[in-house]
Amino acid sequence: MLLHAKDSVRKMHSVAKNYFVSDLTHPPRSLNRASRHVVPFKTRFFTHCSLESRSVDQEIVIAMGSNVGDRVSTFNRALQLMKSSDVNITRHACLYETAPAYLTDQPRFLNSAIRGTTRLRPHELLKLLKEIEKDIGRTGGIRYGPRPIDLDILLYGNSQIHSETLIVPHERIHERSFVLAPLVDLLGASSDNGIETSWHSLSKCSGGFFELWNNLGGESIIGTESIKRVLPVGDRLLDWCERTLVMGVLNLTPDSFSDGGKFLEVGAAISQAKSLISEGADIIDIGAQSTRPFAKRLSPNEELERLVPVLDEITKIPEMEGKLLSVDTFYAEVASEAVKRGAHMINDVSSGQLDPRILKVAAELGVPYVAMHMRGDPSTMQSEQNVHYDNVCKEVALELYTQVREAELSGIPLWRLVLDPGIGFSKKSGHNLEVIMGLESIRREMGKMSIGASHVPILLGPSRKSFLGEICNRANPVERDVATVAAVTAGILNGANIVRIHNAGYGVDAAKVCDALRKRKGSCRN
Repeated sequence: MLLHAKDSVRKMHSVAKNYFVSDLTHPPRSLNRASRHVVPFKTRFFTHCSLESRSVDQEIVIAMGSNVGDRVSTFNRALQLMKSSDVNITRHACLYETAPAYLTDQPRFLNSAIRGTTRLRPHELLKLLKEIEKDIGRTGGIRYGPRPIDLDILLYGNSQIHSETLIVPHERIHERSFVLAPLVDLLGASSDNGIETSWHSLSKCSGGFFELWNNLGGESIIGTESIKRVLPVGDRLLDWCERTLVMGVLNLTPDSFSDGGKFLEVGAAISQAKSLISEGADIIDIGAQSTRPFAKRLSPNEELERLVPVLDEITKIPEMEGKLLSVDTFYAEVASEAVKRGAHMINDVSSGQLDPRILKVAAELGVPYVAMHMRGDPSTMQSEQNVHYDNVCKEVALELYTQVREAELSGIPLWRLVLDPGIGFSKKSGHNLEVIMGLESIRREMGKMSIGASHVPILLGPSRKSFLGEICNRANPVERDVATVAAVTAGILNGANIVRIHNAGYGVDAAKVCDALRKRKGSCRN
């Protein structure tokens, strides 16, 4: 993906260097006739005085780093303070844990970046960031040494800045993987974005920031000790490139398609949770509302009546030590109550479409949020209109990315998102097969709009679904476990990072074999 993007940027840069404009929002008329695929802009070098006369919205990129204290909480605090101080955050990079550079005898860093807009002038923005650093607890310290927070302006509009206190772009970007990785996340692989074209030209490299990142190793170094892409959940950072995670299904419903009615009693549910854990499940996904086709919808209170007694007991069992709890719900009230009672993440089959309030709630709770692809709701998702696709992988990617944008604008950082392409939801049997085999295609499509979104962990849930029964002539869902293993194996080898499965033991074995094959090949799936 980045090789193609790099070529596009190189072509644009060769055209861009022949032009000169002072403001990307008002290009000369002669440039308006240019092809939309070529945006011939060149950045202007600004002094302190010329920049300080600006007061219109400027697109910016700010880098974040921390290696002291609760690093994730520090990032959360920094985001809150920026949002409340005239910085409108529109995109987030992934989260990276990185080895310290220059001064190596210190704790590992967390690094990320945000993209947004501001009307603050460059030096006003710099002053704000220094005030935020001070508010969070940063003092002088030593250069390159430990710090609770580090906020740097990487890009400001289409400007090149050089003053006594501020240099933009940062003069050492080209040698810092911990800066380039999140910066690249905030860009798209497509070549028709004017400001991104200008930013690439600032890199002073014909292939733009993509080429600078590849020069340092690019994706080949992700997952090494120098830099890992991580998901903050509970009290840990999950490196989903290291191995496939297995999510065991625990349905507390009388009408789920596979095991409805089996775990209604608290004792039976706890016994099943222990069984899933003993088989090797990393995550227990508890659902108190059936989302099978045409299922009757419960109210939030009805769902909580089923969920709370089990949730309260499952958090007490010693077997849960080191494991994660996920709540399968699309209601904001249910998600909030579940997290308060010990759930670590939210699994929403509707991506906020059935209860938009859940996005704000998830943002406030600060837990990972699984956004799944579905059209309509369980009662309408299999309608002829909702299962019509011209290109299922492309359309799933575009529709999922729309939900990613909604989630980010609601305050959920990209580094807390997990994406589920929705096997069995708004799809015919053939579509499900195309999606399982086309996960990399889905990533590529999202990468055209956001490189970062293409790196988000993918959860796949084909377990015991009806399309497997159709293929294998197995009417009883319980008899589809072998077929499930085949589907899970294909999914993992095509890029799934988490698999949701009823028979956790089978899923764990399949994941171990796939991970061994992947490591043999030397590939990272994110």
